[in-house]
Amino acid sequence: MAKPGTKRNRNKTQTFYDRIAEVHNLALRVNGYRASVAKYLRSLDLGITPNSYVLDAGSGTGIVTLGFSDTGLRTRKTIALDLSHRSLKVANEQFSKQKNGTARSFESVQGNVLQLPFADETFQVVLSCGVLEYVPLEDGLREFARVIRPGGKLVFIPVKPSLVGSMLEFLYKFKAHKPADVRRISQRYFNIVGNHEFPLKEPIAWSKTIFLLEKPTDLK
Repeated sequence: MAKPGTKRNRNKTQTFYDRIAEVHNLALRVNGYRASVAKYLRSLDLGITPNSYVLDAGSGTGIVTLGFSDTGLRTRKTIALDLSHRSLKVANEQFSKQKNGTARSFESVQGNVLQLPFADETFQVVLSCGVLEYVPLEDGLREFARVIRPGGKLVFIPVKPSLVGSMLEFLYKFKAHKPADVRRISQRYFNIVGNHEFPLKEPIAWSKTIFLLEKPTDLK
């Protein structure tokens, strides 16, 4: 059996999401993930300026990217990166319809979260939802830490243990990481600033939690 993150598994994951992109996007729109993420991000001081770069790593069809856009924060560039060409096509269609003046700041890039095509310390903020479940957790967090500026933030939204989480593992062919492993490995590269639980009235609470991580300014 191929190990997580191998070329064989990456190709299978890309093909899978190319096939389900439209249906997956519809499901995320219906369940309110975008509004939940936007509300949470508005509550934070992310240090965003008009010159900041933000990355949605493993963006899928762009729901989290759009949630970030809904905060009203303006960036120099907000990049959505994903393996799936079809998912990025759906994302671009949605980005082009934005009416808050942010459409021109969006850019989509096809790529692998374990080999991000960006220079060290490029981003003030990285967002990541439901992608590190497909790869070794430490490899993913290490690569995110590489591209985040010292003092920058990682908004990490993993799948949490739950009945819904178990169903998603089966449907989407991934394996969720244990919360204890998330905490332990995150602390090798980041300071854990917070661990947010969404209110149960929000459907995203059924399967996701948020870790707010900050890259130390003295990381060696």
